[in-house]
Amino acid sequence: IWHSEIGFDGVAFTGKYEFFDCFTPFLTAGAFPVFNTDLNFSSIQPAKFKSSDKWLYAAQTGFDLKLHKNVNAKFGAAYYDYKSVEGKLSDPFTPLTAQDAGNTDNTRPSFAQTGNTYMALRNIIPSSLNNYGTSQQFQYFGLATPFRELAYTAKIDINCFESVQISLLGEYVKNLAFNKSAIDAIAVNNRGPNPVPIPAATGAATAPSAIPAPQAPAPLAPYAGGNVGWFTKVQIGKSAFEKAGDWNANFGYRYVESDAVVDGFVDGDYATGATNIKGITIGAAVALSPRVKLGATWMSGTQIAGPPFKVDVLMIDLSAKF
Repeated sequence: IWHSEIGFDGVAFTGKYEFFDCFTPFLTAGAFPVFNTDLNFSSIQPAKFKSSDKWLYAAQTGFDLKLHKNVNAKFGAAYYDYKSVEGKLSDPFTPLTAQDAGNTDNTRPSFAQTGNTYMALRNIIPSSLNNYGTSQQFQYFGLATPFRELAYTAKIDINCFESVQISLLGEYVKNLAFNKSAIDAIAVNNRGPNPVPIPAATGAATAPSAIPAPQAPAPLAPYAGGNVGWFTKVQIGKSAFEKAGDWNANFGYRYVESDAVVDGFVDGDYATGATNIKGITIGAAVALSPRVKLGATWMSGTQIAGPPFKVDVLMIDLSAKF
């Protein structure tokens, strides 16, 4: 759901309380501005439109549980409610230059990576000014779905082996605001293979040779996006490096459909930052000294829907603490 380096502006509070030395529930909640529009939008023309600020309201609750002296667990459930992050279709108008603004232009994302489904924002009127829709199609695109994400997270740490910890991690997220049939009507990407063309009608009645028979429009490829994502990972070794020779290794697999989460906030390293992606992560690290660590990670991802897309990334990290 989140890149590890994401840091929102906003306000948040958190609280926890320990019961019986083995059970600690917690709660975190906050409100964060995602994007603020100009107060005088549009700033490039005299006509002004309603501002469309974007917000994230979030809450997570869960608990830490000591199952055994060597087994600790943490479970959490979170709800992320984005306000006005999705695109909206504009009032009908005919842009004559790239600078002409529609009243929903600012509903487009201010930052995006790869994978989310998009819709056209400008309701452009075909007229003689744009050759009846064949030229001057100055268009913007916005997210085709709202986002209200429900997420479950779990982690279990097992310390039954001397100097080696085994950690099992898992996360599942679903975009509850996703409506596939509604998105299918407006989506401009994340479509599957083109359907078989409709064959020409046959029969006794045929069009005169001098007048071409009208051709049926090519059928639109079916929408193939989705709203579910999940991730699992196992890590073996030291959770924190204290001396030279400490090590850990991990293996993970993720499956994140196109509109499970907002692609602008996902890990920018995996598949260069993407939803609509599935694949593996393999990593390992070793302490060269108590303060210096060397690590390597291999990430391989392929598309779930739409055209072929594959990204393989090898990252080598050398870090030192002072």
